[in-house]
Amino acid sequence: MGTAFPPRFGSDWVRGSRTSFSALDGRKVALWGWGLEGRAAHAALRASLRLAHQPLTVFCTEREAEGIRALGDPALTVETEASADRLSTFDVVIKSPGISPYRPEAMAASERGTRFIGGTALWFADHADDAGFVRNAVCVTGTKGKSTTTALLAHLLRAGGHRTALAGNIGLPLLDVLGPPPALPPAYWAIELSSYQTGDVAASGVRPEVAVVTNVFPEHLDWHGSEDRYVEDKLRLVVEGRPRIAVLNAADPRLSVLRLPDSEVRWYGSEEGWHLRGDILHRGDQRVLDTSPLPLPGRHNRGNLCAALTAIEALGLEAVPLAAAATDFRPLPHRLQSLGVRGGIEYVNDSISTTPHATLAALDCFAGRRVAVLVGGHDRGLDWSVFVDAMRAEATRTPVAIVTMGQNGPRIAALLRPQAGKAGFDLREADTLESAVVAARECLDGNGVLLLSPGAPSFGPYRDYVARGRHFAELAGSDPDAISSIPGLGIG
Repeated sequence: MGTAFPPRFGSDWVRGSRTSFSALDGRKVALWGWGLEGRAAHAALRASLRLAHQPLTVFCTEREAEGIRALGDPALTVETEASADRLSTFDVVIKSPGISPYRPEAMAASERGTRFIGGTALWFADHADDAGFVRNAVCVTGTKGKSTTTALLAHLLRAGGHRTALAGNIGLPLLDVLGPPPALPPAYWAIELSSYQTGDVAASGVRPEVAVVTNVFPEHLDWHGSEDRYVEDKLRLVVEGRPRIAVLNAADPRLSVLRLPDSEVRWYGSEEGWHLRGDILHRGDQRVLDTSPLPLPGRHNRGNLCAALTAIEALGLEAVPLAAAATDFRPLPHRLQSLGVRGGIEYVNDSISTTPHATLAALDCFAGRRVAVLVGGHDRGLDWSVFVDAMRAEATRTPVAIVTMGQNGPRIAALLRPQAGKAGFDLREADTLESAVVAARECLDGNGVLLLSPGAPSFGPYRDYVARGRHFAELAGSDPDAISSIPGLGIG
């Protein structure tokens, strides 16, 4: 694909060398970002005896600065401008995942010798064995399905009696579970990684036991800079991370042609492995389970079950006896989450949907029903032509109404407008989520599904997709606290 990675390693660092906590002793270290990952990194550094009092600088927003100063850490300096000149004065910058290493100031500081890493790299270096592996660790990534696959994996392993940690991008930073009690360590680690974090595994110099990639299609182009670079970054987990076993989706066109000479590859979605025939789950020719009653809406979610079962086998365990435990799986919030029926309308929260492909997958789940779908949000330049073509060509999933909103709402509406009359859907435009919900209710007239599946990020009006989903829950008459908890985080 030809796009070079940023030079994240200074002259005195070896590419792929382990960046452990001990390697930070005596270095000039900064934290960049103060979200979940930044706070976890600070706590982990201060929990280390050798780093408990080492000077640190944190780069954060003005809003965050006051709270950080209130921590009373005398060796912590707070700054609100992360310029290239300032970043380049540090040996190591522990960067929060949401901050792109392709930003000009990060690239410039890298070229001057500053090494940028994330908490994931520190965790991996801390958990490596003598052969350079994190044993019994399964890392899961993919454009969509990674959270559900990771949670399913942990759920099934626990159902089999195995103490398992569920952590990572799913909502619990790895550094928050850095040191489990020695008497009760997890037998297995189920770790979700975003495309912002996959490079950290390669940078750590440590190899995961098993790595899963569910699918790859364009997303987060504003962070990565281009589609090619996004694909490269996403696949670094298996290309540069060199897991012992890579679990890949045979149905994904980018993954099906991938060659990994340093890893054994196990495929799912093919007739030789775990796959679906209609609603029936198969292991090769063996019929295992009817998936239609499972709490996994949509065929794509049942494909995630195939991924989790394949990963379990990659760990050397019997997966067939565990498949039935999916019956008790509790779906994750903000992912095709039914909020109940009010006034004849079922409200479904799919706020996690940040690509047009995800919106189409959501509509597939309600084929044949009356649906009003809310689409639009932060505009990061994704191509919506596939969505528009589907609305023209596939009448079974064409909604009653499409309500556009957000920054890219006008652009989506302009693409859909020529098709609205021909395809038979009502096209409405709204400025806010509140007005979009009102418009969708009018279109449904007390009968159908009001589906929030935006196909776009939430940035601007909301901090993240969780905040957007919580607001939608309020508008639907649900308790946002009651619908937002992620089951099973941590060690259990």
